[in-house]
Amino acid sequence: MVTALCMTGISIGCAAIIVAISIGNGAQSYLETEIIGGMKLDEITVTPQSTGGPGEGGGQSAGGERGLLTDDKVQVIQGFNHVKSVVATKQLGYFRTISSDNLIHEGINVVAVDLSKLKEQGNRFKEGGPLEQIGAVVLNYGATTGWKDAETSERLNNMMNSDPNNPQLWEEFQKYESTVSEMIGKNVQLEQMDNDKKLLSPQLYVGGVLDVPKGRDAQFAFYDRQAYISFDTADWLTDSLNLQKGPASKQRVYDNLTVKVEDLQYIKPLEDLISKLALNASDNLAMRDQVASQLDTFKAIALGVGVFILLLASISIIVAMTMSTHQRRRQIGIMKVLGANMPQIRNMFIVEASLLGLLGGLLGIVFAYLIIKGLNSFIMASAGMSGLQIAVTAETLPIGIAFAVMTGIFSGIYPAISAARTNALLAIKRD
Repeated sequence: MVTALCMTGISIGCAAIIVAISIGNGAQSYLETEIIGGMKLDEITVTPQSTGGPGEGGGQSAGGERGLLTDDKVQVIQGFNHVKSVVATKQLGYFRTISSDNLIHEGINVVAVDLSKLKEQGNRFKEGGPLEQIGAVVLNYGATTGWKDAETSERLNNMMNSDPNNPQLWEEFQKYESTVSEMIGKNVQLEQMDNDKKLLSPQLYVGGVLDVPKGRDAQFAFYDRQAYISFDTADWLTDSLNLQKGPASKQRVYDNLTVKVEDLQYIKPLEDLISKLALNASDNLAMRDQVASQLDTFKAIALGVGVFILLLASISIIVAMTMSTHQRRRQIGIMKVLGANMPQIRNMFIVEASLLGLLGGLLGIVFAYLIIKGLNSFIMASAGMSGLQIAVTAETLPIGIAFAVMTGIFSGIYPAISAARTNALLAIKRD
């Protein structure tokens, strides 16, 4: 019974190590493909150094256009080595939006971009596509949620002003915020306040709707509400809604530039080159390192738990082997009388302990498979992260077996030495 309990302890420790390594590998793979992949590590975000509000391209600095993100600088960056693509954007700001079927959205961020390059930024079209004509707009997934009829919108706004802590109000509000509306093919208008006067933009045609971004969950993606238009459409809206603030620049200016590079090793050198153009450059490499550091910490903790369990199991083995030595004194004495020397007796007990560890390790592999099968079922049912799959890989099995066998061997050294030192005559006489 004691031997069976010791073997069970080793098997649990071995299973803990295998599961810890498997979870770490599975989580790392998931992070690389889903989360880290969604960070777009191969991209550099470029912004102007001069200050200014959205839609002003960073504003005019004392040095003229030196700190602005202009067409000339975009062309220079496109000419750098190891640059795959460059996508420029300009923010027009958030607008209250009205659809052709009298639905209202309280706030959508309108962004000017080359619509043909949306796919280069990792976007996927759910419906429609980028249209070239002036007045076309592409909505992302978030911009298709949160639409309400005028009566409901006014009622909810009044209730939020009078009773903002009402839980039923927030529940209803959240229901509308997460409901997806069919927007493809509709016309929408932007509402702008000008000296307490409401201005409506010309009608924009929804020619495309983007899908949920890769690596993001739909229940969180609806908080990001973007409407993409071409730069010609942006100029058209700027004139119709009087959005121009400050003196006009000699050439088109942008608020943001996304530079996709060939390989991660070129990010830092390219950032140094971009900074010489009086622009700010940033990347997501630090976030990747932070996630990797947290993952390494998790793997170390999980591995430490497995080693701790094996340590407890080793104490049980020492106790069990010591008891076995005491119970088998007569056999040890007879073997010594028949000519067995100390190394032979010591090796016999060490081999016995190592076999105990090996059997516990094999049993631990079975436990590990069962545990991981249950974890995968739990992840699919509860977490909903279909991309996260944990698997026992071939390289983790020798590690678990090695830990189990070494635990058995080290735990059997003291009982083996004690058995080898048994006095043969006293053992036979006593028993």
